Order: sequence, then structure tokens, then C-alpha cells
Amino acid sequence: MTWLTVTSSLRNSVGIAYPEPVADHLDRVVAQWGAERPDLDVSPMEVFGRLKRLYRLVDAELNRTFAEHGLDAPSFDVLATLKRSGPPYRLTPTGLMQSAMVTSGAITQRLDRLEARGLVTRTRSDQDRRSRDVELTPEGHALIDRALPDHIAGEHRMLAGLDETRKAALVDGMRALLADLGDDTSG
Repeated sequence: MTWLTVTSSLRNSVGIAYPEPVADHLDRVVAQWGAERPDLDVSPMEVFGRLKRLYRLVDAELNRTFAEHGLDAPSFDVLATLKRSGPPYRLTPTGLMQSAMVTSGAITQRLDRLEARGLVTRTRSDQDRRSRDVELTPEGHALIDRALPDHIAGEHRMLAGLDETRKAALVDGMRALLADLGDDTSG
């Protein structure tokens, strides 16, 4: 089985007609494995290899944008999560972990750094005096309001080569794969 056969069969299975792509590194890897181990269906490598390569490229681009604003990805995510939570732009640390893309192990250290920079404050919760809420400061609001448009513009640039049909197919495919793998994004 050649890379073109594998690629064509995967693309045809989604029912969308695209022009034949130019071979890339992963196509060559899959072709090599097809020649070396024709008994194995290595087509998943086409997906996961490209996901890994995309992650590296996208992560580097996003990190450049965050760095221009003195942030890293987890700090941006905390500030963005507080901002999109709406007034009063306050969440419990647990609520923040559930809504943000940061792990529980990193949240305390991340909040310490953001608080030291004056971007968030932690105050006693109105609902539970044993708990502390995390809230955006005016400086935190101003920073996320400056960084967010640049972040979104970078994402648009990275997706500029895809038309709306391809973007929708990509989103649908990733959503289905996440669900199949047990990612609970309903909350």
C-alpha cells in the first residue's frame, strides 16, 4: 500500500473531495513502513504524526505571541478563563481548574506568580469563608485585553490555508476523536 492509497482512502472515508496533496514527511514515513511491514496498517501514523508536528508548530507560534505580552500559555489561559467567565471575573481555584487548560498541580504556583505580578488577587470567598476566590485585577484585565486580539489573529493566520469546509471537517473530526477517547468536555 502506498502513501497515496492510504491518504486517498482516509480522505475518501470522510466524503469530502479535495485535490490530491503533495507528499510530505509523514507520507514518506508511512510509505517506508508500508514497504518494511506490509502486514501492518500504519495509517494511524498519518493522523498522529501530523498531530504531533502540528502541535510543535502551533505551540511555538502561540508561545511567541504570549511572550510578546510577558506571558506563557498557562498564564494566558488563567487570565483568559477569568475574563471569559464574565463579571465579576472571579472563580474558585477549583472552578478555574475545571474551566482552564491547566493541571491541578500547576494552579497554585501559577496563581502565586500572577498574584505577584498584580494580575490576579485571591480573596476569601463570599460563599465559603474557608475558600479563596481568584479575581482579575485591573492590570490583569488590561493585559488579557491586549493579548487576546494578538492571540486570535495568530490563530487566524495559522488556519488561513483552510477554507471553511476544511475547518469544519477538522473540527468535527477532532471533536469525534476526543469523544471516542473519553475526553469529557461537556462541563
